[in-house]
Amino acid sequence: MICRLNAAHRVPLHTLEAAAHSGASPQQLDEALADEQAWVVGYWQDDVLMGYALVAKLPFDAELQAIGVLPDCQGQGIGQRLLNKVVAVAKQWQAERLLLEVRAGNQRAIALYQQAGFGEDGRRKEYYPAVKGTTGREDALLMSLPLA
Repeated sequence: MICRLNAAHRVPLHTLEAAAHSGASPQQLDEALADEQAWVVGYWQDDVLMGYALVAKLPFDAELQAIGVLPDCQGQGIGQRLLNKVVAVAKQWQAERLLLEVRAGNQRAIALYQQAGFGEDGRRKEYYPAVKGTTGREDALLMSLPLA
């Protein structure tokens, strides 16, 4: 089941992000839960939060700011279901585009976004700090999906 999360879901959301490592900070998640201009959607199976996505409303667009799925649950279509819900929310907001940025090395996420129709708009060189255990910074790919 996918639903909008609220402050009552703070603990399972933080626990999920600690395992998923999508890049959202606890403060960012808490602020999004309280912000009317943002939605945090969660994918539940029984009483377990298995995935989430954070989308923010911008003046003309919407931005996917984070998407995370429990590592043991990846590859089961949860990310796709969450992305579909985010697209639906952005369309409900009448956003012209859905924007996102992703680590250039995150091939699994890039494939998900490309399959959904996102195109690459640009690149931020050496934007992300090195992943733990590696050296060198990583580029960010800027992607968007036209909605209008």
